[in-house]
Amino acid sequence: MNISIVTVGKLKEKYLINGINEYIKRMGPYAKVDMVEVADEKAPEQLSEAEMLQVKDKEGERILAKIPQDAYVIALAIEGEMWSSEKLAKELDKLATYGRSKVAFIIGGSLGLSTAVMQRADAKLSFSKMTFPHQLMRLVLVEQVYRAFRINRNEPYHK
Repeated sequence: MNISIVTVGKLKEKYLINGINEYIKRMGPYAKVDMVEVADEKAPEQLSEAEMLQVKDKEGERILAKIPQDAYVIALAIEGEMWSSEKLAKELDKLATYGRSKVAFIIGGSLGLSTAVMQRADAKLSFSKMTFPHQLMRLVLVEQVYRAFRINRNEPYHK
C-alpha cells in the first residue's frame, strides 16, 4: 500500500518529527508512507470570512496538486465521521483488497480545508469533536495508521 499524508505547513518541532519518523519506519513492512508538505498561506491574525476562504482556497490548490489522481482520499475534518481504530483498520484493509492501494490522508492548515478539497475527498474522518493543532495531528494519524496495520495482521501492539 502507498500512503501519502498531505499536510499544510512545515513541521519544525523536533519531538513531533522524531515521533512521526519512528512510526513511518515501523510501517516499512506494511506500506510506503510519504509525508508531503505544502506551503501555508501567510495571513494576518484577524481575517474576514472572505479572506479566510481565500487562504483555504490557495492552500487547497496546493493540496490538490499533490494528491495522486488514482488515490482514495481521506480528509481529516472535525465535521467528519468518527471511526474507531478497528474501523480505520477495516477501511484500509477493504481498500487494499479491492485494489485501491494508493491512499491520501489530508490534514489542512489552521483554518481547515477548502471546499474543493472536501469535494475531492472520498471519506471525511474526525478524530474528535475537539480541535487539535494540525502539526500534532500528523503524529496522531501516523500512529493510528500503524496501529491499523498491526490490527489487520493480528499482531500485538506494543505501546
